[in-house]
Amino acid sequence: MNYNEVEILYVEDNPNDAELTIRALKKHNLANHLVHVMDGEEALDFIFAKGKFSDRKVENCPKVILLDLKLPKVDGMEVLRKVKEDGRTKKLPVVVLTSSKEEQDVVRSYELGVNSYIVKPVDFDKFTKAVADLGLYWLLLNQPPR
Repeated sequence: MNYNEVEILYVEDNPNDAELTIRALKKHNLANHLVHVMDGEEALDFIFAKGKFSDRKVENCPKVILLDLKLPKVDGMEVLRKVKEDGRTKKLPVVVLTSSKEEQDVVRSYELGVNSYIVKPVDFDKFTKAVADLGLYWLLLNQPPR
């Protein structure tokens, strides 16, 4: 895969949630240029072109990052903070896709600059629809700054 053509960076450590989300995106042809990483450290390596992703350019950002909050190694809040404080990546849309309904997580995410905060629906059909709508909006409808 050419990492400079990635449209979605999906950061999720739960294999079941990841499988459902990727399946929902594939069903709507939105997963062709998706990279899935399992922890916050790997996400930061991808975003800032380090480690195994050092062959990509930081400037070739994905169109959107789908970010879980509860992650091993580096948590989602720290990933969000680092993305939004760096001049090269601060305009990159980040959507928190999490099971946390805690008000402090919502507030903190918006304080750090998240673009959207979505609580994963428990119902499979609602979850699939939410992911498809999310992909359609951020990949096809949203107009990012150049």
